[in-house]
Amino acid sequence: MQNLVGLDTWHKFVNERNIHELNSFISDNATLYSPVVFKPIKGKFMVTMYLQAAAEIIANDSFKYVREVVDKQNAILEFETEINGLSVNGVDMLQFTKDGKLKEIKVMIRPLKGVNVVHQKMAEYLEKIKG
Repeated sequence: MQNLVGLDTWHKFVNERNIHELNSFISDNATLYSPVVFKPIKGKFMVTMYLQAAAEIIANDSFKYVREVVDKQNAILEFETEINGLSVNGVDMLQFTKDGKLKEIKVMIRPLKGVNVVHQKMAEYLEKIKG
């Protein structure tokens, strides 16, 4: 596997769910393409908020990456997790800046029931943190 600047930081975030390091890791103009939101989520603040929710909901204790495809600036990481007793399979497509900051993330999830449970749980979590 190639050495991709930023990928180790991503794995550390996912494994430890340490949201406090996201601010220094996410590019100011980062974009997140969510499987449950129509428009891209843009900017460090909003991407951080969504990744914080995903760390709690998707990257739970059953979460694991099962495959990685990596080149010089991109990584495609297939994952499996369980949410509310439902097996969920998905892909994180990551793009990093040359200095290793997260520039873009696209998340794909299957099956449809998995998309629906992620949508429900993410909405609940984001409402809670908005206050």
